[in-house]
Amino acid sequence: MRTIIKYILKDLLRNKVILIYTLILAILAVSVLQLDANPAKGLMSLLNLTLLFVPIITILFATIYFFNASEFIELLLSQPVRRSKVLLAVFGGLALSLSLAYAVGIGLPLFFLVSGTESLLLAVTGILLTLIFTSLALLIFVLTKDKTKGIGIAIVTALFFTLLFDGLLIGFIYSFGEYPIDEAVVGLIALNPVDLGRVFLLLHMDAAALMGYSGALFKKFLGSGWGSVYAIGCLVFWVLLPLLASVRVFRRKDL
Repeated sequence: MRTIIKYILKDLLRNKVILIYTLILAILAVSVLQLDANPAKGLMSLLNLTLLFVPIITILFATIYFFNASEFIELLLSQPVRRSKVLLAVFGGLALSLSLAYAVGIGLPLFFLVSGTESLLLAVTGILLTLIFTSLALLIFVLTKDKTKGIGIAIVTALFFTLLFDGLLIGFIYSFGEYPIDEAVVGLIALNPVDLGRVFLLLHMDAAALMGYSGALFKKFLGSGWGSVYAIGCLVFWVLLPLLASVRVFRRKDL
């Protein structure tokens, strides 16, 4: 399993797409942090860029990679290796490479230009989102045989979590605003890892005016401490649930 992860990691670290992705993240991070003299505003801008671009790029690249590596995966399965180990090794190599790309592209500029707890939490949020959407891409791969259909599902999934979900949540709030729905909204936010990442970071920033309705609810019902624990726990759950589901489906899948 370690050998497979090392091979995939070495291969991906030489991949031009990964290198360009890292470079673009670094350019954006340095530009945003240097243009704005206020570190808090710079962090907010980087958070918005992370929440918008990381899910889409991660799930698209990961989905395409998994489908392109299907023959390689079948070759590995011809060896006396368990299916679950092969799938987890391929996931691990890809997730690690994408996480390193984010850590270098965003993490290093943050460390040198705006070091602090908020910067560390932003890097952690970005890496968790990378793991989540790589895990979702893996689930799409094992559930779909057609590459084109899989890429389409990946695009729809990314757009749903980054754009559509908030619109549906706002519609729910306006429709049932006369009822005590605050606790229900806190539960609904757990269904969107992008919103969880936003709330998790805002709970630790002096940005009360920017927290919005969802962030205010988290602080009201859970407080900064328990709200952060709840958010990070849900994000980890979002990594594990699609991953475990993928392994279970892949064990029974007819290749």
